[in-house]
Amino acid sequence: MIWPHPRTASSLRPHQARAGFHLPPPAAFILLLSICLGLPLTADAQSRPTATRAGDLQLGGGLVFARSNYNFNPMTLIGGTGYVCFDPKTHYGGEFNFHNLTSSQDSTVYERTYEVGPRVYLVHGATVPYAKFLYGRGVYNFSNNIANVAYNIYTVGGGADFRVLPSMNIRADYEYQTWPGFPLKTLHPSVITIGVAFHFHQ
Repeated sequence: MIWPHPRTASSLRPHQARAGFHLPPPAAFILLLSICLGLPLTADAQSRPTATRAGDLQLGGGLVFARSNYNFNPMTLIGGTGYVCFDPKTHYGGEFNFHNLTSSQDSTVYERTYEVGPRVYLVHGATVPYAKFLYGRGVYNFSNNIANVAYNIYTVGGGADFRVLPSMNIRADYEYQTWPGFPLKTLHPSVITIGVAFHFHQ
């Protein structure tokens, strides 16, 4: 468990990390994204002409699995997400997402994030790989609710949306978060999302 000092959250004693799943390193995700980008371009019979396209909207949610750490000890977190993407122009758009993750080792520890930022994407038939940069706020709840502290955070990430129905996408997403100013050591959670979104043409 994580044992914060009774007066401040900036000094914590090390805790024993329990065995959990291991997320693939960022290099593995980048390789997967490169494969997606290399897929042959196919015709999209349902796409609208650029001149009449006002934008695409996605409203989605999903399961989230993360690997984080505190005081140099690894920690596994599991939770959920909600996200909204709006792409007013071909290849450019924006995303807002919310993550709520709870430690599998200590149920009183959670990481909650709210982020927004631009994204770029390509269309390869029914596959839409993308990259994004997000900025926002992260809330960390320490063990036994001893402290609840918010930090400015930023994220680089990417993934791919897969069109399974005209109005439904499946998402595979990776994020590498940075929490500057976190006690003892900057926090760098690695976050994987598997999501489903309703897709609207406008």
